[in-house]
Amino acid sequence: MANILDKLAEEVDKIDPNKKDDAPKKKNKNTEEKIDSANSEMADILEQNPIVIPQVGDVLEGTVIDISSSSLLLDLGPLGTGVVIGKEIKDGLRASSKVKKGDLLHATLVNLENEDGYIELSIREASYEKAWADLESKRDTQEIVGTKILDANRGGLMVEVNGISGFLPVSQLSSDHYPRVEDGDKNKILEILKRLTGQEIRVKILDVDREAEKLIVSEKAAYSDKEREVISQLKLGDVIQGEISGVVDFGAFVKFLPLAKKDSNNDSDKLEGLVHISELAWQLIDNPREVVKKGDRVEAKIIELDDTRISLSIKALKVDPWMEIDKKYKTGDVVEGKVDKINPFGAFVYLDENIHGLAHISELREIFPDKKIEEILEPGKAYNWKITSIEPKEHRMGLVFVKESAVEEKKEKKPKKEKAEKKPARNVSHSDAGGEKKEVKAGEKE
Repeated sequence: MANILDKLAEEVDKIDPNKKDDAPKKKNKNTEEKIDSANSEMADILEQNPIVIPQVGDVLEGTVIDISSSSLLLDLGPLGTGVVIGKEIKDGLRASSKVKKGDLLHATLVNLENEDGYIELSIREASYEKAWADLESKRDTQEIVGTKILDANRGGLMVEVNGISGFLPVSQLSSDHYPRVEDGDKNKILEILKRLTGQEIRVKILDVDREAEKLIVSEKAAYSDKEREVISQLKLGDVIQGEISGVVDFGAFVKFLPLAKKDSNNDSDKLEGLVHISELAWQLIDNPREVVKKGDRVEAKIIELDDTRISLSIKALKVDPWMEIDKKYKTGDVVEGKVDKINPFGAFVYLDENIHGLAHISELREIFPDKKIEEILEPGKAYNWKITSIEPKEHRMGLVFVKESAVEEKKEKKPKKEKAEKKPARNVSHSDAGGEKKEVKAGEKE
């Protein structure tokens, strides 16, 4: 404390225009008047520029005057010299670039005077607050920042920005780093994420909560500006050629080069779109992996552009089989169809590779009132069906189950009628008077 007061006294002396000489001089009236005037001026100066003695916890600004492995000295001006000791240096400066002499730093006052006569400071606390303030600013301005991946878990990646730990969810990874595991195995996903540890990536800050010490970042958002510019050159209806980059339960991802960069060999120039499971083919699909696989070369049509999301369709480039359905099927036809799957409202039945219909549960209950649908039909097995309705535009067909007896009866009626005209009448039997039977051919007299 004495050190600080001495320093302040020295500063006051510097601004005293009538500083006393070491040798005593005889006072006279004029001299006293001058002293009174000087004291009045000093009072005015101190009133206009009050000297405030700092308190523990205050943040002070100082200039770096010396750096060593164990301490950092700061010139605090009138207050004297401050020192940052030991672990404070490492923890407080890890969020900053390399510090050098002459740099201005902010530090929190810990002790007005330590045993060595220095003002003891902490730059960890001051840097921590400054770091959070900087993160909030970067979130508001949507600035792109660099970060290093520290570790991974099944939900995403651990990162660090401004010396503060943050989290990058899997859903916020760019297409380059998104783990596409075909069977969705979480252990395989974790293995892929672990390989990213140590890499430097660019992110945007999505959420900052200083009190909860929560920091969420997004790699996908950092790439969106670049992608948005390229995607703006695409048009609905454009046909692209690309490669299946991943297959998941809900569809397939396709990487392709936009027309403007069609001759590029750089993977970073490629865009990525999604072919939803419903857009892979005209038939119903339960598992996209049965239709496409990673590495397949495909052609697809752009059917939707939403910010940085590109929706593609493979089936849009193929002839819709339902538009020519009248060439194969008509209402009232009895046809054979294989049960694809059974659900609570009926059975989906495929008549051929592309055309399917629905046998509604209500129709089946009318025919088999005391049976469950699973007792009547078996997936993968073929049955006979009557077509009750066809709606080509909606890709809908109504079917009714036909019992085997009804099919056989229908088959037999037509042949019998034709044979009756061509074949002679069959032999008939009559009984004679004695009760014995006698065969008579048609046309013969008895």
